[in-house]
Amino acid sequence: MIAAVIFDLDGVLVDSESVWDSVRERITRESGGRWHEHAQHDMMGMSSLEWSRYMHEALGVPMPPEEISALVVERLMEEYRRHLPLLPGAVEAVRELAVRWPLGLASSSNRPVIDLVLELTGLTDRFAATVSSEEVARGKPAPDVYLETARRLEIEPTRCAAIEDSTNGIRSAKAAGMFVAVVPRPDFPPAPDALELADLVLDSLVELPTALDGPG
Repeated sequence: MIAAVIFDLDGVLVDSESVWDSVRERITRESGGRWHEHAQHDMMGMSSLEWSRYMHEALGVPMPPEEISALVVERLMEEYRRHLPLLPGAVEAVRELAVRWPLGLASSSNRPVIDLVLELTGLTDRFAATVSSEEVARGKPAPDVYLETARRLEIEPTRCAAIEDSTNGIRSAKAAGMFVAVVPRPDFPPAPDALELADLVLDSLVELPTALDGPG
């Protein structure tokens, strides 16, 4: 039986990949770095420690990784305060599921970004545990962020359902031993071999509350 539900943030609750992409590309180009078309794909699912190091080493951004991370987060939060690109059904799904199960959030976003999104949506108190991959040893596709979220919820990972959209996220949740429900993003679709790992594939979050009634 499912005993808890753990959401990813980017691409599941917030249509954010293009915002992250735009901010990181702009900073790379402004600083004289070398942006390329595969950069966003390479960074999807990385922790802030990992993608800021990637921007410094692979893209040639001439600042220390910690400064890169801080600047990207500052710019991203400015964008979110102007307009938070919530995905259809996100707030409603969280509210409905929170009545039935304890909820967790396992995200590659930095802690300030997670907290801001939950504040802006009024969902802070709906989540019993939230974990940023900057708070664990390895980002997705390693299982660390999902395992830590389950630990804070005090529920065995095998009794958790993870809600994901991306290649690395699916692999991370599956490696943690969780039931994995995927809502693929058409603009950033998961790799076919990762999607095959999913236990459930949905067209939108609107379907999620009903779909989770079935898994045992």
